[in-house]
Amino acid sequence: MIAFAAQRLDRDDEVNRADLAALTLAAAVAATGVIAWLRRSFAVSPLRAANLDAARQILAEQVEQQWKTESRLRLLGDPEPMPITWQLTTKAAEMSQPHLITTEDLAFSARADDIVDLTRQFRALKHRRLIITGGGGTGKTTLAVQLLLELLAVRTTEQTMAHGGEIIPVPVLLPISGWDCRAYPHLHDWLAVRLAQDYPALTRPEFGQSAAATLAYGGHILPILDGLDELSDQNRVKVIKALNISLTAHDPVILTCRTSEFTEAITQTGRPINGAAVIIPATLTTADAARYLTACLPGDLPEAWRKVLAALTEGIVPGLAQLASAPLGLWLIRAVYIDTASDPTSLAGPLGRDAVALRIHLLDRLIPALTKTRLASMNPAEHFRPRRSRDAVATRRYLAYLASHFHPAATRDITWWHIPNTVPHLRIAAGITAGLLTGLVFGLGATLAFGLITSLAAGLVGGFVGGLTAAGSWVDEAPGHAPLRPCGRTTLFFQSIRSNLSFGLAFALATGLVFGPGGGVAFGLEITFMAGLVFGLVEWAEQSTHPPIRTPRSGRQAERILTLFLALLAGIAVGIVVGLGGVFMMGLGNLLTFGLAIGLAVGLAGGLGVGLGGGFWGRLGGGLGGGNHHAWLACTLAVARLVLTRRLPLRIMNFLDDAHRLGLLRAVGPVYQFRHADLHDHLAKKDAHRPSQ
Repeated sequence: MIAFAAQRLDRDDEVNRADLAALTLAAAVAATGVIAWLRRSFAVSPLRAANLDAARQILAEQVEQQWKTESRLRLLGDPEPMPITWQLTTKAAEMSQPHLITTEDLAFSARADDIVDLTRQFRALKHRRLIITGGGGTGKTTLAVQLLLELLAVRTTEQTMAHGGEIIPVPVLLPISGWDCRAYPHLHDWLAVRLAQDYPALTRPEFGQSAAATLAYGGHILPILDGLDELSDQNRVKVIKALNISLTAHDPVILTCRTSEFTEAITQTGRPINGAAVIIPATLTTADAARYLTACLPGDLPEAWRKVLAALTEGIVPGLAQLASAPLGLWLIRAVYIDTASDPTSLAGPLGRDAVALRIHLLDRLIPALTKTRLASMNPAEHFRPRRSRDAVATRRYLAYLASHFHPAATRDITWWHIPNTVPHLRIAAGITAGLLTGLVFGLGATLAFGLITSLAAGLVGGFVGGLTAAGSWVDEAPGHAPLRPCGRTTLFFQSIRSNLSFGLAFALATGLVFGPGGGVAFGLEITFMAGLVFGLVEWAEQSTHPPIRTPRSGRQAERILTLFLALLAGIAVGIVVGLGGVFMMGLGNLLTFGLAIGLAVGLAGGLGVGLGGGFWGRLGGGLGGGNHHAWLACTLAVARLVLTRRLPLRIMNFLDDAHRLGLLRAVGPVYQFRHADLHDHLAKKDAHRPSQ
């Protein structure tokens, strides 16, 4: 087609030459899109059942590594676990008939500081289904983490002794707030997606594309679903109904939820979660609370603490007793007064008599206390220390912004790729930025061919218009997760290149014949060869042989590297196609003057600009791998705007990582959450409308 057009046009006419160049570029992109569509159509995802044990073991190792680190940050064993007693709820309507829960007498009573016994009682349940309920700050998530680590330890022992192919599931903790029952009606549908997202090691090539789904649907996972109360009333009912539909006789589950929200959801649903025991925490006695605080203090108790502990046990300070009856209160007292070596005398005075005032007092002083006591350290073994010293005032301002814009009524998840949604009019700003970037580089690249003024004007106008449409979706894009690591991936690299080149060359002959004889055939071969090479590089880039656990920090770093790599790849690919296309159209005699110099300049500059700014990959319908890859660009642009108003720091991921190390945030897979919902609520309520300082 292009060869036919070239024969009909006057090559000395600059207008016809420009039209033919545009036609060539359009044909190249169209051919690339066709190949992308065909590759998706013929793609296969063989189930590699032989590697199922390896996938399960890798998942168990990564889950254990993840939550051991998190437990150290939470100081769960320092100096000892809190002595919380867990027992069956007295509300029989919240549970199934006893014979559906256990084959023995229905009883459940255990202490969190004896997690071995508690785990034994859980495993004795008929279907191993447990609902952990309680008020805010009563240790529901902490107990879930303790259970997870002990179940992993038990699983390791049982795996060694197992015979006959018995399936011993891997416990995986996930925030249930991410489950959209409309998109994923069954638990296992959502579980398969989350496993692949949070643990990308399951997407290794040798496991095939179905490892996560095989684990989810095959009974290899014990899902620990945290935070049912974080959903809306309507969605809580939907989740409970979905669980009852999804759970078979062999599906275990652990769920956490605040007591009042769970009771209301069960009432609205009209039936409990089938076969699940429901437990609640017993209120910590003043003696238990005093004993725990004493364990956190030096052996020779200071006189001020003797008076406070005596007032606590004698019931003189009811506000302090009420606050110390839950794990959150004990942690706040320890962090604010014990760890900072502050004078606790006020706790035995009027402040200790008012539980509400005392709670606000402690939450207000938590950030200064943690930034004071957890000094910066670069020692990788000191997980509980930030990498950099943090100012308490700035830290509070940044966290207050995140708390109020990731509002508790909507979500508890703080995701870096959703930060752009907190900035007004960012879609327009992203469109302008993408348009100017694309138009500028494309205009400069075309200067030698069409003149400076004409090229810049056309490039900027076209890029601006295209940017508004292409970049407007930046704020909605989720990040990729595959790190670009050549080490240990040489075999995968050559396999990807070889398979894609084979496909490209097989399709090249037919494409070249369509373009016409002679130069048309060569040009067709060039397009498909380059497309096969590009597809191979992208496929290699978006896979990893053994990636680490997906954390917020590693996810953003991988997305940044992948974005820049794909943009550069776009520029090189388009540059070569257009450059050599010019050679075929203008003849070998003009190779250096137009075909190579101008073609490569226009193609490289335009391809790089479009790839980075305008969504080149996404415009091919996702045929080049994992999507548009603009989450990092959108977040960078949003943070730059927020830095100007002192809402967030420039190095946002360093700050979030340090807030995690300070104990203010917790990490659950690729997202952060405030360590306690009460802290999230406190900052969101108190600072939602505070102006920047």
